[in-house]
Amino acid sequence: MEVAARRRQHPGGLGSQPGGSALQARLSSIKADGSENPAPFHLDLWLYFTLQNWVLDFGRPIAMLVFPLEWFPLNKPSVGDYFHMAYNIITPFLLLQLLERSPRTPPRPVLYVSIITLIMGASIHLVSDSVNHRLLLSGYQNHLSVRENPIMRGLKPETLIDSFELLYYYDEYLGHSMCSCFTPHAAPSPVPRRALLLVPPSGLYYWYLVTEGQIFVLFLFTFFAMLALVLHRRRRRLLLDANGTFLLASFSLGLLLVALWVAWLWRDPALRRRYPGLIYVPEPWAFYSLHVCVGPEGHTEGRA
Repeated sequence: MEVAARRRQHPGGLGSQPGGSALQARLSSIKADGSENPAPFHLDLWLYFTLQNWVLDFGRPIAMLVFPLEWFPLNKPSVGDYFHMAYNIITPFLLLQLLERSPRTPPRPVLYVSIITLIMGASIHLVSDSVNHRLLLSGYQNHLSVRENPIMRGLKPETLIDSFELLYYYDEYLGHSMCSCFTPHAAPSPVPRRALLLVPPSGLYYWYLVTEGQIFVLFLFTFFAMLALVLHRRRRRLLLDANGTFLLASFSLGLLLVALWVAWLWRDPALRRRYPGLIYVPEPWAFYSLHVCVGPEGHTEGRA
């Protein structure tokens, strides 16, 4: 009994041998940094992200072009609205799944506020996009500002135009910014080759998200914040794991595509009037309505 008690008070092992406490501290620090067991590449989640982004977000206006308008009256939700509802439900779920698998997770209050903000922004965008779709079917020209649109000039009383400008603000600025405020991150392992197959479609989607969502400043800030964090951790000999490398590569490709897009349309006079100021990032659907979908009378046929 006394021997057992002495053993409990002075246990053997690493802690009782010279240098054992230092080794234990080293092992605990490695575990805290997450470099002992780096997170594997979550191919299933990134694949789900890519598919739902392309099908439910990018494919939303295409679906509204394909399905007959008679199936979805203007006073009822359209097929695009149902796509948007599914996107608003699936995206937070996938983000939570990704964070649950991460070796490090943010504090719960930060996590809850981020998810709530994401859902709020997505809901604002859903309502605004639904109204915008019906305006397009009524002759609204997407490459023009709200006050320059022909269907707005004869609107009475004129204060109603302020309401539509508020709707545009909710759609293009507040909603998109709140949707993009939450970015998953990871931390140290080599990138599997199969992950490289998802980089092009993921980077192309980020180009679409930045240009159509008009979130270039927020995207640029997020990209350089990620880059600064990577460089800072590299000084401590901590490298990105496969998930972090995949996300950074997708962001880099998206930023490159945005730069090429802006350079290609830099001298377009109509889009220059539509997007004045220092930040010039035209929307793909504005380009489509201006140069592709133009009716015989010189105005757009409307994006479905």
